[in-house]
Amino acid sequence: MAAFARLWPEAELANLLDDSLSADLARAGSLQPAMTGRFLTLARYAADCGADAILFTCSAFGSCIEACATALAPLPVLKPNEAMIEQAHGKVGLLATFAPTLASMPPEFPPGVTLRPALIDGALAALQAGDGARHDALAVEAALRLRGCDVIALAQFSLARAAPAIAAATGLPVLTTPDSAVRKLRRLLAA
Repeated sequence: MAAFARLWPEAELANLLDDSLSADLARAGSLQPAMTGRFLTLARYAADCGADAILFTCSAFGSCIEACATALAPLPVLKPNEAMIEQAHGKVGLLATFAPTLASMPPEFPPGVTLRPALIDGALAALQAGDGARHDALAVEAALRLRGCDVIALAQFSLARAAPAIAAATGLPVLTTPDSAVRKLRRLLAA
């Protein structure tokens, strides 16, 4: 919401949420066919409501989102991380708070990008407990361990809140999934 407010305030937004998907993925340990069905249901509902594009917000569900993009083509359906990945170059420190993301996202980066993935232990739990300051501090600590990177990429939308602090602490450019996605959607829908 903050990225849209800053980068494309004229966009009309509608939010759909199935907040049990991440917990179900963590419990199952891998993507299940029923999860893809749930994603397709949400995407079709959004399209039926008149959406001009769909942006999903959990990168651990890449194949589910790809199924939606195929089913709803030519409607733009974006994975949360795809625009950020397109911007990444050189040696990239990839920070995540949700472990399955570090399994699903790295293969999506193009050849020539060197990744240094890092899980920020405890950050997601801190955020879920309402301790945003602890979440952000843990993200900064993890970013400082990624010496020698050209850029820091934040894998989750929820990590974007820590981007200014990470940039200040590391002196590196910081890519966030929401900012990159909003810019890409704006370009796609302007075409």
